[in-house]
Amino acid sequence: MDGFDPAHSFGPQVAPNYDEESMRGDEDDTVDFLRARAGTGRALELAIGTGRIGLPLAMRGTPVDGIELSADMVDELRAKPGGEDLQVSIGDMSRVRMDATYDLVYLVFNTIGNLLTQDDQVRCFENAAAHLSPTGVFVLECRMPTAQARPGHQFVDVQHVEVDNVAVDVCAYDPVTQVLDKQRVRIDADGISLSPISLRLASPAEFDLMARIAGLHLVERFGGWRDEPFTPASWRHVSVYAR
Repeated sequence: MDGFDPAHSFGPQVAPNYDEESMRGDEDDTVDFLRARAGTGRALELAIGTGRIGLPLAMRGTPVDGIELSADMVDELRAKPGGEDLQVSIGDMSRVRMDATYDLVYLVFNTIGNLLTQDDQVRCFENAAAHLSPTGVFVLECRMPTAQARPGHQFVDVQHVEVDNVAVDVCAYDPVTQVLDKQRVRIDADGISLSPISLRLASPAEFDLMARIAGLHLVERFGGWRDEPFTPASWRHVSVYAR
């Protein structure tokens, strides 16, 4: 997307409302799953954001550190109860190194797509692997990509239509780079607002190859946080990698 800067996509216009728009109702299930994989050890969240998952996981007794590109998202995290207690480093999750190893490293909510090249996504796997203890695991949650099947690779998805407002996603997918450019357009009495984002889409099989490059291998894959079977009908995958 011309002019798009990933560093600003979760800036001051997005961060204050991020939780309101992003809470999906499966946060407790997510924390239960991650808590079980962390055991008695420490966890590192890549792209910790506002602490949507990291804070409740820490409150359950798992020490959590984080890496986050957006200082504005971290400001929202710090404003929450317990937010000042988490160690968070600002920077690119594929490059920043913490001075510790972890029994759990995790990356949820399709966020690996914010890395817009295959090289950067591979580097993210390598960075996750570098932070793992010998018996640690890397957990990745991501949607199954569907944009490549849309006619013409250009489409509009309606998010909601109400009496006084409407929101639609205007999308264009490049099958060469596997990058989906998405512009959320909101129209209401106050006018028009735009929320752009670009995401590089990848299949579970491609992620498995990235894991092998990083010295990891797939040990579990589910269709959700409740250990649902992963099937051709699954809309997302929760993948667990280990050394």
